[in-house]
Amino acid sequence: MAQRVQDQKPERDDAAKAWMKENVAEQKKRWKAIYDAQEKLWPKRKKWYKEFLQIIQTRGFNWDGDNLRKIPKKEIPKEPKRKHKVVF
Repeated sequence: MAQRVQDQKPERDDAAKAWMKENVAEQKKRWKAIYDAQEKLWPKRKKWYKEFLQIIQTRGFNWDGDNLRKIPKKEIPKEPKRKHKVVF
């Protein structure tokens, strides 16, 4: 088997390990704050989805320039059973 550079990584010193641990903890704290903010926004977001689906069924969806297409109810996707996930 060939020996590759990416298969060999040097040991981290204690300062680097401490920095990594601190940095990961900070990132998890920031992620948790963003996640909580997104969860708190869920009731508004659900309302926005409902309004958007209503608009594209009544007024239409702009698909090219000034061309609008009304989306029939049969083409509207059903709400998934899984929990909503916002990717950021």
